[in-house]
Amino acid sequence: MEKGLLHKQIRDFFVRNFGVRQEKEDELETIESIKKGVEFKGTNLWVLIFATFVASLGLNTNSTAVIIGAMLISPLMGPIMGFGLGLGISDFDLIKRSFRNFATATVFSVITSTLFFLISPISEAQSELLARTQPTVYDVLIAFFGGLAGIVASSTKSKGNVIPGVAIATALMPPLCTAGFGLASGNLYYFFGAFYLYFINTVFISLATYMVVRLLKYPKKVFLDKQREKIVTRYVGVIVFFTIVPSLFLSYNLIRTSYFNDRVRTFIADELSFPNTQILNKTVTDTSDKREVKVVLIGEIVPETMIANARAKMPKYGLKNVDLVVQQGFGQETTDINELKSLLMQDLYKNSEEVLRAQSVQIDSLKRDLNKYHSYNHLTSELMPEMKVLFPYVKEVSCAHTYLMDMDSIKPDTVLLVYLKSKEKVDGAEQEKIKKWLAARVEQKKIKLIIE
Repeated sequence: MEKGLLHKQIRDFFVRNFGVRQEKEDELETIESIKKGVEFKGTNLWVLIFATFVASLGLNTNSTAVIIGAMLISPLMGPIMGFGLGLGISDFDLIKRSFRNFATATVFSVITSTLFFLISPISEAQSELLARTQPTVYDVLIAFFGGLAGIVASSTKSKGNVIPGVAIATALMPPLCTAGFGLASGNLYYFFGAFYLYFINTVFISLATYMVVRLLKYPKKVFLDKQREKIVTRYVGVIVFFTIVPSLFLSYNLIRTSYFNDRVRTFIADELSFPNTQILNKTVTDTSDKREVKVVLIGEIVPETMIANARAKMPKYGLKNVDLVVQQGFGQETTDINELKSLLMQDLYKNSEEVLRAQSVQIDSLKRDLNKYHSYNHLTSELMPEMKVLFPYVKEVSCAHTYLMDMDSIKPDTVLLVYLKSKEKVDGAEQEKIKKWLAARVEQKKIKLIIE
């Protein structure tokens, strides 16, 4: 009896806290709401084009804030969720409409970003852009769980502001703009890498939507013609199959690649760290016909016996049947100078972002200081006409920014030093009047006045 009561309490706890159905909105209203966001014409299309320009600017200037803003205003989530909903409720017309609008949005986004990068004066690939060229297993997980959050929130009465958050997390817009950069620069590696990331995000958001729609038992579309219902059901089944199977294959490949790269990083960190030698670059190749880790070393020559010893330990790191190629000894006749330059440039590019940021802050600070000193140089010439009217007895004037050092505390104090040469003797009251006028005129309290 007590055991049955405990089970009921546990079940009630989970239903009360994790049950979605109690907050669920009417299914038909949710379906209509998602259907409205599918269309890409008029306002929606213009918003998409403007969002593409904003995202391209953010990628071009390496501004994370601008990219996030573009993802917030982009309406790309509509047709993707509509596709998953159509699969879940067997609405073939919605599937076709969602796919057609999705293709329209994709083509317009790529064309817009390509045109932008063709006319942009900045042609270098920034770090924000490079981050969208190599999908990882984390992108799969983000897209899948983001899609789950999106459809669950859309199914509730409150809805909240989850969809903008999903748009930021899954990052649909930046990969499309990166694909446009790849076309504009003729770099197909960037184009296919970014488009692959976009495709992965799209597939897993749709898959998550489909799963939640089926789990929450959304009503399927009713057909008066039973023959057409059978045909539509068959088509939907085929589409679901060709959506889920490739997504599982993509997930497996990404997990395997991520695991392999992680093993390589661990191996290099543990076994290829030699004194007075630095790893300049590493290239990992993992294909069906070639598995290779190529490492470029610079500094003291590492003996072949040490490299052979590291190579023998590779199976311990899960790198069995993986070739290790070590390049070193730059300066010899066999060295490809162009390759060394390329590797050095890559290394500098990868490691200099923080240095550049710090230098930018320092340059801004120095510019402010320089402007301040320039302002003091011009101050004398600005004050002279006014002083000639207010204090006609002043014959010469000079202003300088300087420091006064207290001998006891050895603490510097910034002051404005003003030297005046007068035609007549200036009493204390007149000196105080000059100091007050100068303090108000130059907006500085600490003024040292010297009158000769």
